Amino acid sequence: MRHPLPAARWPTEEEAAASLLFSPVRLGPALVAAHRTWVPAMVPWRATEEGFATPAVLDWYGRFARGRPGVLVVEATGIRDVPSGPLLRIGHDRFLPGLRALVDRVRRESGGETRLLLQGIDFLALRRRPEPGRFLRRFLAVDGPLRERLAAAEGDRRWIAAPEEEVRERLAAAPRAVLEAALSPRDLESLDFGHRERVTDLHLPHVRDLPRTLPGLFADAADRARRAGFDGFELHYAHAYTMASFLSPLNTRDDGWGGSREGRVRLPLEVLAAVRGRTGPGFCVGIRFLGDEVIAGGTRVEEAAWFGARFAEAGADFLSVSKGGKFEDARRPRIGEAVYPYTGPSGHECMPTVRADGAGPFGRNVPLAAAVRRAVREEGRETPVVAAGGIATFDLAEGILRRGEADVVAAARQSLADPDWWRKMRLGRGAEVRRCEYTNYCEGLDQRHRQVTCRLWDRDFDPADAAVARSDDGRRRLVAPDWPAGGAAP
Repeated sequence: MRHPLPAARWPTEEEAAASLLFSPVRLGPALVAAHRTWVPAMVPWRATEEGFATPAVLDWYGRFARGRPGVLVVEATGIRDVPSGPLLRIGHDRFLPGLRALVDRVRRESGGETRLLLQGIDFLALRRRPEPGRFLRRFLAVDGPLRERLAAAEGDRRWIAAPEEEVRERLAAAPRAVLEAALSPRDLESLDFGHRERVTDLHLPHVRDLPRTLPGLFADAADRARRAGFDGFELHYAHAYTMASFLSPLNTRDDGWGGSREGRVRLPLEVLAAVRGRTGPGFCVGIRFLGDEVIAGGTRVEEAAWFGARFAEAGADFLSVSKGGKFEDARRPRIGEAVYPYTGPSGHECMPTVRADGAGPFGRNVPLAAAVRRAVREEGRETPVVAAGGIATFDLAEGILRRGEADVVAAARQSLADPDWWRKMRLGRGAEVRRCEYTNYCEGLDQRHRQVTCRLWDRDFDPADAAVARSDDGRRRLVAPDWPAGGAAP
């Protein structure tokens, strides 16, 4: 079902000035954002393959800064000094000059008004879906249990002692039913989706040691962000990645960092403590986490609210609530591609489109933020909670704040569609807002690791204008057009 865009009533300049949306909010003891408007982290695929900031990265964040949001969060940035494709990295001091240039650009473009945070992320190994014959002939572990299952499936005991090469060749030629009977669930997953490490893989020394290595890695990264001039650091505990996996009920580790909810929240709290200890109370540290995993056996809102209260108790300066985006229900990728955690039902709930059910995408995930905020307030804490998900009109945003469902509202796709929409509302010119149509054109580019743009503006340029920065294929512009009637920001 395609849900139409809701009618929008935009505020006058006077109404905007009197609103909660454009009032200040404190994010910890040392940081105040001028407004409760927030651009959350989006990955634009503009860094170098080594993770350095490029001119295109600076242009991307500078363009959002011209819209003067209260807070702008820099994309998920790798905390390890390991190859991770064209994502920003902060795992070594050599990345600091580029990150300092990014900070300077945002300060200049926003007139010093926008507070800038960097989101730090860790992720485990993920391999592309293999060509079946190559996987079965080269990478599959041929062990005793596999031989037993193959012998049972074939009704032929000779496979128990047959030469390994014969076993591999038989599997490479076998019909699907035999593969499903002979391969373990993890091997079958590796065949169909590509190999993916889990936090429960305690047989792998580097996974077993994550509780001992991650606090220091996150603390080092946050301290680099502080030294680069960022106003704060957002711990990425959401979606399909390492820290979210520790919080999930699917984390069955039996070493004290899994199982019960107290065990699962242990490492996230230890990371928070390490970051706070390294950066001090004058540096804003917040957490992005899931209000609902939307997968079988995953975290639901009641447990997420409990996590939120624990994070607030431990001193997080803000809590930003998201939803879904997991590997467990992702669509099977094509051979040679990596599984993408936003293609299944949980991914849809993370970024619902206009093809959603009758409720549509608009404010769909706000109840999760409201539940987290309620749990935090019931324990007597005022930690700000950030709500996101299909928030694209003034009345929706202001209503969320007035009802006490959240303290800040975030908009990713609407801000991509129109980076100036915050300024337009403040100036009483909301009728000029370019409204996101929630088709997830941008998400489709992200899925293919292509430079992210918006369909509403990426073809809006004169092909003869050499000054327009374009995508690698030359067909799309990389930065939204300037608002020609922008005038001076208030």
